[in-house]
Amino acid sequence: MCGFDKRKGPRRLMKKGITLIFVGHINLLLGAIVHGSILRHISKPNAKITTEYSAANIISVTSGLLSIATGIIAVLVSKNLYLWKMHVSLLVSSFLNALLSTACCVGLLLAISLTIDGNGRSLMVNCNSTDHPISPHSSFMTDCPFDTTRIYDTTLALWFPSTLLAAVEAGLSIWCFIVGLTLRGLGPCLPTYLREQLEEEAMAIRMGADPDVFPHPLIEPQSVH
Repeated sequence: MCGFDKRKGPRRLMKKGITLIFVGHINLLLGAIVHGSILRHISKPNAKITTEYSAANIISVTSGLLSIATGIIAVLVSKNLYLWKMHVSLLVSSFLNALLSTACCVGLLLAISLTIDGNGRSLMVNCNSTDHPISPHSSFMTDCPFDTTRIYDTTLALWFPSTLLAAVEAGLSIWCFIVGLTLRGLGPCLPTYLREQLEEEAMAIRMGADPDVFPHPLIEPQSVH
């Protein structure tokens, strides 16, 4: 689990970082489309804010932004394996993004379940001008600022890929977090030869030597006084 090859690892980390940036942008775009085309009509300042709005807009957009930031940090770490501050940044950002992306995925699944179970009635909460519960497929005439016949299908069509992307973000963030643990030798990834090697190469760079030819002696056992 804590394996990280010093030569191939940085390239893999860079690919994961670029993927996180791409996925984060797509998820951010989907969240903006959902808000701009649908949710802004059903969530007004003086009206009831639906569960779907909170889950699909706020959490999804924030998760996309943090995924982009985590991807950028991962790319920077792949180019600066010797900087421990970058390792810490990767650990913190990937951990927070894994939590937020997981919460986003769970929230979207909950929103989808509530919407399907209620046949889209929660999306029409601000259009209920009668005592009858109105659904997107209702035959009642409604005074709504949007097309009620398409809001149900459009919302679900955008939420399903957002849920999948949130799951991908969580998986990539967990992988980056494990890489950060490996580079720092923390938690289940206890101090390894990789960390010793990186520290020696960082010392070689500070001393002006070539890190590729810098000797890597075996770790000698410390004497107990």
